[in-house]
Amino acid sequence: MSRVSERFDAIVFDWAGTTVDFGSRAPLEVFLEVFRRRGVDLTTAEVRGPMGLAKDHHIAALLELPRVREVWQGRHGGRPTAADTAAIYEEFLPLQTEILRDRTALIPGVREAIARLRELGLKIGATTGYARSLMNVVEPLAAAAGYAPEVNVCADEVEHGRPAPDMNRRVLEQLGVVDPRRAIAVDDTPLGIEAGKAIGMLTIAVTMTGNSLGLDAAEVAALPPAELARKLGVIAEEFRAAGADHSVRSVAEIPALLEKLTA
Repeated sequence: MSRVSERFDAIVFDWAGTTVDFGSRAPLEVFLEVFRRRGVDLTTAEVRGPMGLAKDHHIAALLELPRVREVWQGRHGGRPTAADTAAIYEEFLPLQTEILRDRTALIPGVREAIARLRELGLKIGATTGYARSLMNVVEPLAAAAGYAPEVNVCADEVEHGRPAPDMNRRVLEQLGVVDPRRAIAVDDTPLGIEAGKAIGMLTIAVTMTGNSLGLDAAEVAALPPAELARKLGVIAEEFRAAGADHSVRSVAEIPALLEKLTA
């Protein structure tokens, strides 16, 4: 038994921006497109704000933004309704499915980190704001690349998505973890951190590969090191304010962090 497994039983990862899809670009592209088709040009910041919610709730949250409501009313003659949310989501799913086939590459270092965490005695779980129909695309591709959590729970499989802890609870139940304090939540959004904190999990925020920075690997590599460090410092502070216990640039750094914490 390792010192890590003496303290922890399991670690639960988010997907897009945390273990796959560097920069969490796939959902961003689809949200921008489905709203553009309805005459509403969203900003990247607007789309990224509610990231971590179940995607239908994410759409509803975007429609509640004052600027978006105003533009929608000008284009459609009335405020957006629940029926509009449902219609956008119905269009979102097939578009997201199509994009996911090309946006599910493992983030560098994930496969090796997961292997090391298993060597340290941890069970591996996952949660996601994607619906099960979307994860039916993602999971086989990730597995073929070398990443397959023992349990994965989707937003449409629980009563409440993030920031509620329902998905985390379900994952831990299926992994046989009785005490959430013996589990770790890893996420690239404040909502995901809140969901872990809500049941007492140790929380680790991912600053570089996910939604907060929002850049793909090539864009990150093109940034001057000082500028990247400054941006990541700001993001880490935002996560601390949201309750994150620790932050890492990427999942690749987690095994070393846990070994340091339990030394």
